[in-house]
Amino acid sequence: MAIDLSPQLANRVYGGDGGAYYAWSPSELPMLREGNIGAAKLALEKNGFALPRYSDSSKVAYVLQGSGVAGIVLPESEEKVVAIKKGDAIALPFGVVTWWFNKEDTELVVLFLGDTSKAHKAGEFTDFFLTGSNGIFTGFSTEFVSRAWDLEENVVKTLVGKQSGQGIVKLKDGFELPEPRKEQREGLALNCEEAPLDVDIKDGGRVVVLNTKNLPLVGEVGLGADLVRLDGSAMCSPGFSCDSALQVTYIVRGSGRVQVVGVDGKRVLETTVKGGNLFIVPRFYVVSKIADPVGLEWFSIITTPNPIFTHLAGRTSVWKALSPEVLEASFNVESDVEKQFRSKRTTSEIFFPPPN
Repeated sequence: MAIDLSPQLANRVYGGDGGAYYAWSPSELPMLREGNIGAAKLALEKNGFALPRYSDSSKVAYVLQGSGVAGIVLPESEEKVVAIKKGDAIALPFGVVTWWFNKEDTELVVLFLGDTSKAHKAGEFTDFFLTGSNGIFTGFSTEFVSRAWDLEENVVKTLVGKQSGQGIVKLKDGFELPEPRKEQREGLALNCEEAPLDVDIKDGGRVVVLNTKNLPLVGEVGLGADLVRLDGSAMCSPGFSCDSALQVTYIVRGSGRVQVVGVDGKRVLETTVKGGNLFIVPRFYVVSKIADPVGLEWFSIITTPNPIFTHLAGRTSVWKALSPEVLEASFNVESDVEKQFRSKRTTSEIFFPPPN
């Protein structure tokens, strides 16, 4: 039975005055379970505070909108407090404890994409909260917590029971959390909108690739990522991941058309995508996109830290590497047709500007 690859929007899971948490469901997007991929979004209103938590999955976080502060505690390390803003990517390995805070008027929205192969539920993140009405210490007896923290039981009851919020709370105006320190950001975050471009084609598009060179922590996460901005009416070359990786794509803004072709040359997806959509391309399937006039921007993770792609059009395509005789035999055409085919797309690599 064929798996439905249709793009989906996230569903609200919980929230309140401080903001909300959204997630994509494997029941609506079966490739999440099939590929052991989780996807979620955190949206914080002004003074919204996402309580400290850790997850059963390694992730890449990407700031879609706004600015704020993130607290990050790697295993057996001190807390690092970093300023975050739109375009930031942050690698979050197993065992990391995080909190998130927005003190600005603009909503702070953070996307999470990650590997659920070791998670409790395939295709879903499970967060474990350190505090709040569903915090882990609410499950322990007062005696156990008192012994663990070396505190009187009445103090323990206050610490464990005072915070009635769940996951996200709204702090009072003027409440001061630790100020971010610029030096602590080094090695934890990379702004994809400001980083050097890996690909830049006039009227075509631009790419920033996130890998172990510019953000070493992605090696611990086991994922690569990229931010792609396709200009209006431009095309992204048909291509596939040649190292058996899945491509998980979130549409940041804009709109466009997508086609995916799988086994036996069958088109398994043809659709229009828009901001907020998430879709997954199976291993070795070929995908291509054409932006609408407004352009198309997407953030993707690839299930390997240093992904390798093969493109089937453009100057660097595999066709250009094959000998003329092989092309003639493969296409069953005369040499003049092969020469015409080879002479096209000799300058552009993976993005093609709209026809004149």
